[in-house]
Amino acid sequence: MLNRLFLTLCGAIGIFAAVAAPAKAADDIEAKAQVCAACHGANGVPTDPKTMPIIWGQQASYLYKELHDYKSGDRKSPIMAPAVADLSLADLRQIANYFAAKPWPPNQAASAAGAPPNGIAQCQPCHQPNFEGGAPAPRLAGLSYDYLAGTMNSFADGTRTNNGDMPGFMKVLSEADRDAMAKYLAGL
Repeated sequence: MLNRLFLTLCGAIGIFAAVAAPAKAADDIEAKAQVCAACHGANGVPTDPKTMPIIWGQQASYLYKELHDYKSGDRKSPIMAPAVADLSLADLRQIANYFAAKPWPPNQAASAAGAPPNGIAQCQPCHQPNFEGGAPAPRLAGLSYDYLAGTMNSFADGTRTNNGDMPGFMKVLSEADRDAMAKYLAGL
């Protein structure tokens, strides 16, 4: 009888530990992700949408790639590099999944997107027909005009180089075409 009680107690402790470990891991990732809210917003809306992208509801594979690139130095940022320096690759993956699982915030400043501009069709194979992204390309629909225009121009002028295809695509477009694309995508 005592042996059976002991085995039952051990089994209960094992079940509790198995349930508590993932809950603790989720709490740890949530705590680590809270640092991101200072710039990217506690409700998914960045504190400065002109310079900060929306990360809530963004593609997990894209978020992980960018976090990894900040950590490795393939993408430069005096803010992001120190933020990810002490995180493991497993932490980066969990943080990417954490934000990808959140809902994309409503676009407060959305306006009519109008007719698709020149060059936008080349974006659809990777960013999908509605520009909501897919592995490995990020969602573009609903990001701010300023952020999109700045990113496109950074690829075009070679200051952002952590993607093999984007610099080539952006360099062949005129500044007016990139501007029209950023306005269109921001309005979606």
